Amino acid sequence: MSEEFLPFSKPSISRAAINDVVACLESGWITTGPRVAQFTEALRDYLGAPHVLPLTSATAGLHIALLALDLKPGDEVITTPLTFAATLNTIVLAGAKPVLVDIDPNTLNMNLNLLEEAITEKTRVIMPVHFAGLPVDLDHLYEIADRHGLRVIEDAAHAIGTEYKGNRIGSVGDTQVFSFHPNKNITTGEGGCVTTRDADLAKKISLLRFHGIDREAWNRYGKSGNQEYEVVMPGFKYNMMDLQAAIGLHQLRELDDFIARRETLVNRYQEALADWPQWTLPKYPAYPHRHAWHLYTPLVNVESAGLNRDEFMTAMKERNIGTGLHYRAVHLYPYYREQFGFQPGDFQHAENVCERIVSLPLFPSMTDAEHDRVLDVMYNIFNR
Repeated sequence: MSEEFLPFSKPSISRAAINDVVACLESGWITTGPRVAQFTEALRDYLGAPHVLPLTSATAGLHIALLALDLKPGDEVITTPLTFAATLNTIVLAGAKPVLVDIDPNTLNMNLNLLEEAITEKTRVIMPVHFAGLPVDLDHLYEIADRHGLRVIEDAAHAIGTEYKGNRIGSVGDTQVFSFHPNKNITTGEGGCVTTRDADLAKKISLLRFHGIDREAWNRYGKSGNQEYEVVMPGFKYNMMDLQAAIGLHQLRELDDFIARRETLVNRYQEALADWPQWTLPKYPAYPHRHAWHLYTPLVNVESAGLNRDEFMTAMKERNIGTGLHYRAVHLYPYYREQFGFQPGDFQHAENVCERIVSLPLFPSMTDAEHDRVLDVMYNIFNR
């Protein structure tokens, strides 16, 4: 086959960002420094969040945001079975028990109508996921959380640039965690951040992200710095580097354009596939929102398609088109079945979706010709 492989995702990194990385290397200040400070301010301005803490990853953010709440053994954190393993892993690593609520089959987000059934006297935190960049119904979520006196950590790994009723995710609510992985809407190579309105929580997260030291290297090693410091708690090495922030500063400036292009490509998919019995296409909730379209995830209708999701992905790969799987039902991984007793059938909507879901190619630099190529291959696979 003459055409080269088309991945399902590819970061769009400008020449200006590359030049800034080179300048960062040449400056001699590679780890946390002035560019991280600038990126922090840029994120604060874009997201409208009072406290922003850049980190090495969203996983790190989930981990220390949970740790900062001083969870005790037996405490419960409610989340969704349709998510990456990091969501549950960090709950366990913070010493808590993951409790799951099935998804709404239309939005693929946590079904908030089932949420209160899962709340017990041991529940401490609700951790929804804004799946694929579609916001959870935050009014409904926070009404429940406030009534039960629960903290909320929004897993916003997919949702930088997402809006709910005119407000960007990160500008309202309790605490959010974003990802800057290469397949996300912006990237810093690896990276992420926590946003919060809780000043005390922000201070504790700041300590946890860098060894529990009461000041950062940026404050200590400059000309006006003081190398004296105190360790006030055990902490981790989760601080973002200037090398990462050099990329992120440029990515953030382009984010709205990236999302606009993603939306254009999604609309092309939605229009082209609208009358195909082989697919169930993404649906939109009634409340006002801006979908960031981190992923485009239709569901294979196996009976009509004549093949299952895995066979479809194989057929696409054989024709040099990449696809993604987001995600397997996380409660069915061996660890979670063995440690928490989850079984097939526990969350039927999530399991049904996870058997059929596939991520089609979607990234800002994807051309109309590449998009047409994906559709042409799908026409070929389904003999349309």
